[in-house]
Amino acid sequence: MGVPAFFRWLSRKYPSIIVNCVEEKAKECNGVKVPIDTSKPNPNEVEFDNLYLDMNGIIHPCTHPEDKPAPKNEDEMMVAIFEYIDRIFNIVRPRRLLYMAIDGVAPRAKMNQQRSRRFRASKEGMEAAEEKQKIRQEILAKGGFLPPEEVKERFDSNCITPGTEFMDNLAKCLRYYIADRLNSDPGWKNLTVILSDASAPGEGEHKIMDYIRRQRAQPNHDPNTHHCLCGADADLIMLGLATHEPNFTIIREEFKPNKPKPCALCNQMGHEVKDCQGLPREKQGKHDQFADTLPVSEQEFIFIRLCVLREYLERELTMASLPFTFDFERSVDDWVFMCFFVGNDFLPHLPSLEIREGAIDRLVNIYKNVVHKTGGYLTESGFVNLQRVQMIMLAVGEVEDSIFKKRKDDDDNFKRRQKEKRKRLKRDQPSFIPGGQFSPQALGNRSSPQAICNPRQAAFEMRMHDRQNSTTSSSPNTSLTPDGSPSLGGGIKRKPEDSDSEPEPEDNIRLWETGWKQRYYKNKFDVDASDEKFRRKVVQSYVEGLCWVLRYYYQGCASWNWYYPFHYAPFASDFEGIADMPSDFEKGSKPFKPLEQLMGVFPAASGNFLPPTWRKLMTDPESSIIDFYPEDFAIDLNGKKYAWQGVALLPFVDERRLRAALEEVYPDLTPEESRRNSLGGDVLFVGKHHPLCDFIVEQYKTKNAEPVDIPPELCHGIQGKLTLNDNAVLPDQVVESPVPMLRDLTQNSAVSISFKDPQFAEDFVFKATVLPGAKKPAPVLKPGDWEKTNNDGRPWRPQLGFNRDRKPVHLDQSAFRTLGHTMPRERGMPGMYPNAVPLGAYGSPYARPLMAGQQQIPKLLSNLRPQESWRGPTPLFQQTPQRTAGAAPLLAWNRMLQSPNQFQPAQYQGLGPMGYPQRPEDRMDRGRQV
Repeated sequence: MGVPAFFRWLSRKYPSIIVNCVEEKAKECNGVKVPIDTSKPNPNEVEFDNLYLDMNGIIHPCTHPEDKPAPKNEDEMMVAIFEYIDRIFNIVRPRRLLYMAIDGVAPRAKMNQQRSRRFRASKEGMEAAEEKQKIRQEILAKGGFLPPEEVKERFDSNCITPGTEFMDNLAKCLRYYIADRLNSDPGWKNLTVILSDASAPGEGEHKIMDYIRRQRAQPNHDPNTHHCLCGADADLIMLGLATHEPNFTIIREEFKPNKPKPCALCNQMGHEVKDCQGLPREKQGKHDQFADTLPVSEQEFIFIRLCVLREYLERELTMASLPFTFDFERSVDDWVFMCFFVGNDFLPHLPSLEIREGAIDRLVNIYKNVVHKTGGYLTESGFVNLQRVQMIMLAVGEVEDSIFKKRKDDDDNFKRRQKEKRKRLKRDQPSFIPGGQFSPQALGNRSSPQAICNPRQAAFEMRMHDRQNSTTSSSPNTSLTPDGSPSLGGGIKRKPEDSDSEPEPEDNIRLWETGWKQRYYKNKFDVDASDEKFRRKVVQSYVEGLCWVLRYYYQGCASWNWYYPFHYAPFASDFEGIADMPSDFEKGSKPFKPLEQLMGVFPAASGNFLPPTWRKLMTDPESSIIDFYPEDFAIDLNGKKYAWQGVALLPFVDERRLRAALEEVYPDLTPEESRRNSLGGDVLFVGKHHPLCDFIVEQYKTKNAEPVDIPPELCHGIQGKLTLNDNAVLPDQVVESPVPMLRDLTQNSAVSISFKDPQFAEDFVFKATVLPGAKKPAPVLKPGDWEKTNNDGRPWRPQLGFNRDRKPVHLDQSAFRTLGHTMPRERGMPGMYPNAVPLGAYGSPYARPLMAGQQQIPKLLSNLRPQESWRGPTPLFQQTPQRTAGAAPLLAWNRMLQSPNQFQPAQYQGLGPMGYPQRPEDRMDRGRQV
């Protein structure tokens, strides 16, 4: 979603909504990996009913990851996707439904943003390749060292778009994956699986929401279903709130900023391509065993509890002395609607509302002040009351001028502080830093001290280097004569790169100065601000967009053809007279076909994913739509600093002209291309143990071509229509593997069939309210949590799992003495029983021994939680030591995990720095007894 800072703001303002996931790790026995039994209780101490996967949030990091080497080919990408799904399934462990949704053809309003992203990605990729090649040639010309250039085909992420061969192959692979898990995994035994691939129109997350809305409207729906949605987009939070389901949780990857990346030229860490100097790589590790490995840590996951967010919002939005009855559910809908003003995937945000400046808090305060005058709420079940919205927007417009001036003051103050910081760092940095064997090393960077070689020569070189520095830097603005004496002439002109100030993009709008509205419309729209007719047209289009977006979130797609026809938004003060603006949309609109959408969103550089004659329309100068595919385009920073924050000024696609041009090339499609260009539907899978399995098999035996209703008593209350599938997975038939490295399923017992959601009339309204019979979750927040935030200067750590009373594991003094038997002797620790803690407990490999009479430090390793335990460990003093003569010492955490009713986690068998599991070879290198 187009709100880059929304989740960061939300997690800082309401920190208790976040919970760290407890994940059971797979064990190895004699080199064989033992699969995790997902049929066991969830280690997070909560049981989920339905798991929904927004698959595009999985496909992208698996096909072109940022923090690890990319897969070599498409087969490895598919296996990476399977492993990612397995990991999510292991954490969540749904008991009723698994719904996989891949983005299909999107509404026209979304296609504009997709077009901008893909054109920009293509342009940035080409520019990065040119810059990389240029710097490589410069380094080699200077005699630098660079590894040979690896010749491999660059993966074009634009292929992750409906209609491409990649997405068609992905659908086949997922059908195989589902059949395999239904046959082999006990956690999938009674699970219903629905796959909505890229042939089914609609965005993945909105297909999921449409399914939930339609099931909620059925009489057999369980109002206390516990939903879990996996995805990284910020709009999933708003979509989850819009369902009004009391038990809704989102799982997503934990965001870790500033992850280190290797240089694309020399593959070394610590610098970017533009700063590469072509220096040979230093030795890493005792035997250089880390030469070709990246410092990769496994990505962790977090839960976002929307029930806790509802607790926060209930306290914040509750208003007294209203002229109408307060309804918390309606106020939540208004809060979701106000979040659209700071940005979304379909509309540009208003110039005066920036989420980093507290725009949502400002809107909420204005809303609470004005709602007494409005006489009611802003929205109802996805429909907007424009008269009330006008009052809110005009109230924002009254403070627009002060917002722009404060933004300028804050920006100037920030630049001043940064400039002072740079000067301070420049002043305080040491005049000379030794290099080579005497260079400073980070703590723990070296496993053992290196021997000093030829110290006299090193000392001589350092003295000479220091003498040269002191001579040349005697005066920063003094030039020297050839004999080394200061010149009496003028000083040396300082180079631009030596300046403390950074180049600033030119801002012609100057919103902080008088006349900002006239300059804005003149520069952005090329019209005069006095042109009331044009301004009203822009405002009307934006108002239509607000109504369309809210309808899209609460009722489904109101129109597949509507889109906002401008690159910029109006001002809040322009929202006058919007109460009588029409907000209806044409009925019966249809989505684009997949290949038509590719023509609408792809740049010419990605034309290889299209049929040859279609591709020619993008590059032929005589093409009637050649203007849709510019080779270069401007990016307006629009007051921002970085190009990715700017606005790509691309021409909008004229649907009528596009369709007219495609009519001439439609006959050139092959049968396979025509199949990929058709719209499909969802497919339902069950295993042989599922109650619905026999019913589906009977449909295939009788060859009943008519759609039949699902008996809700056989499928956890799920309702819909079933239709025979031409490419079905059937029992006792071989399921061929589309991935060569994976085996065929020769003993298949799963079955699949086409599935369609319950249908309603076009004017049917899904009520945005809590269903009768729904039980409100027990309150989670305590009085101290209301004022707890994540930006008060204190480190904030989310709780682990859903039980806030979970007790952490800690080691006592005797456990540390036990560890002394297994510590390597080359550490230099004297004595047989050194009181040394494991690596990672302090951040230094050494620890001070306890003195006589000194109290032990309680809970030295409070961060070591039993990742798979859900009852807590048995206290050490209650356990009977089990040790025989001559046996290896039993580690403390292994003793704890021998208690009954405990899982047996393998990750605590050897913990390295920062508490991460070590590879067996690492433990052997450190002399650990295993």
